[in-house]
Amino acid sequence: MNRKKISIIMPVLNEAKNLHCSLSRLQLSTYEELIVVDGGSNDGTVSEARNFTDKVYVTKSGRASVMNFGAEKADGEILLFLHADCVLPDSGFKITRETLSDDNIAAGAFFLCIDNPNPVFRIIESAANFRSRMTSLLYGDQGIFLRKEVFDQIGGYAEIPLMEDIEISGRLKKTGKIALKRPAIKVSPRRWLKEGALYTTLRDWSISFSYTFLKVSPEKLIKYYGDVR
Repeated sequence: MNRKKISIIMPVLNEAKNLHCSLSRLQLSTYEELIVVDGGSNDGTVSEARNFTDKVYVTKSGRASVMNFGAEKADGEILLFLHADCVLPDSGFKITRETLSDDNIAAGAFFLCIDNPNPVFRIIESAANFRSRMTSLLYGDQGIFLRKEVFDQIGGYAEIPLMEDIEISGRLKKTGKIALKRPAIKVSPRRWLKEGALYTTLRDWSISFSYTFLKVSPEKLIKYYGDVR
């Protein structure tokens, strides 16, 4: 039986209102560990996280550096990066282990499902899943997972203010296959609801396109990206 240990690394910043719901839905066994890394919250995020795990750390802000810090603290052979507003499918850990049992696969993630019944979100998630399937570029809210040895070999996330998920995907593609798995991961609709579904979608696509194809630097793009909690 494949029982490689999975380290779930969750980067957080001012997530006190949502963290209990997210972490209480994680069904952990002795073969998984939860690592929560805070990037400088000024609410009760850290104290809430400590209700679920002893591995809670506070480090400098910036999601890439926060996730790299979490990876350094990980004991598992597998790293699974999970955003605080995302919920893994019930079979998520099993799928992760089975996927990475194939040495030809460098990394994987889950198809996306936005947790709202509005039909507009079915269009958005379908487009996002099609984009990921066609480009093999993984996005942070898809629950990126990979073997720790691969993460270490490629040097982890580039410490850039934005697009760290796309950047690392580009390097991972050169080392092996990228797998997209179902059932989908559920993602909170909060960004789309607060900023507007059409605006948020077009902005995110424009930022991704500008970085991937026009080679616009993340330092320039960050000013267009909203921080919604």
